[in-house]
Amino acid sequence: MRPISYSRATAVADAVAAVAADPTSDFLAGGTTEVDLLRQNVLLPRRLVDINDLPLTQIEDRPDGGVYIGALARMSEVAAAPAVRERYPMVAQALELGASAQLRHMASMGGNMMQRVRCGYFRDATSPCNKRDPGSGCSALDGFNRGHAVLGVSDHCIATHPSDVAVPLVALDARIHTEGPRGRRVYPIDDFFLLPGNTPHLEHPLEHGELVVGIEVPGLPAARTSLYTKVRDRESYEFALASVAATVTVENGVIGEVRLALGGVATKPWRARRAEEVLRGAPARTETFARAAREELAAARTVPLNAFKADLAQRTVVRVLETLTPPESPS
Repeated sequence: MRPISYSRATAVADAVAAVAADPTSDFLAGGTTEVDLLRQNVLLPRRLVDINDLPLTQIEDRPDGGVYIGALARMSEVAAAPAVRERYPMVAQALELGASAQLRHMASMGGNMMQRVRCGYFRDATSPCNKRDPGSGCSALDGFNRGHAVLGVSDHCIATHPSDVAVPLVALDARIHTEGPRGRRVYPIDDFFLLPGNTPHLEHPLEHGELVVGIEVPGLPAARTSLYTKVRDRESYEFALASVAATVTVENGVIGEVRLALGGVATKPWRARRAEEVLRGAPARTETFARAAREELAAARTVPLNAFKADLAQRTVVRVLETLTPPESPS
């Protein structure tokens, strides 16, 4: 048994001060991932600061037509919010596909942004893992790696980022708001998730004691027609082998605005910028979609067990774009 002290904060400033003052402490929100990792001796904090009483549960309209989501808003509440369902269908879809109903009622939006990877070697405290124990090696490189990443990988880590909802949020250029020892900060979401490189243990640019307090989703009228598709081994609660979030506009058969992001195949929620470049201004045809997907996945770095993921991601991109751009009716 490892003793862990526990306290409950009622103000953001108090929570930040308590954690910042103790390098062995951590925040506790829904606990749907953190408690598991504590039990597995993967996380070893000596103190937990419960933040569930903080006033961070809002889902508010913004003047630009966007939405601000408090970090302690539960996944189920956000998925059901009319503003989210109407303005960002792919966000609601990702939330509903991201966990079982029980977990969605407990898990917080801020916690989802901070959740740790599902790599079995990371979660096995006895296996070498650079993410858990820097410099110890990556067991997944030569181990069972069927579910691991093919984009954004390094020689030090190939763990797949686990979040579903982070994928459409990256496509939407959301911003992460934090409060920390140095005050308020706002991070573009693509900068909030770090590639593993030589430092896979650093997943976010946050300093110790910095707390996610909200997620700002900008107004984007095109996102009212958007889609999140998730491919997995089973339809019940399971992590993605490949997923795609997309919104696209078409005028006179030509693609205009397009936002595309991938999940299940990368070490962070993956903005498919190369594919967007290929699509923008091109004919809305299956051949165009396939070429864009191929060019995005050209950088894939696979191992024998997960080589199928590159093809699966390409097929999923084409499927989503075909769904969002049905053929024009003959005149």
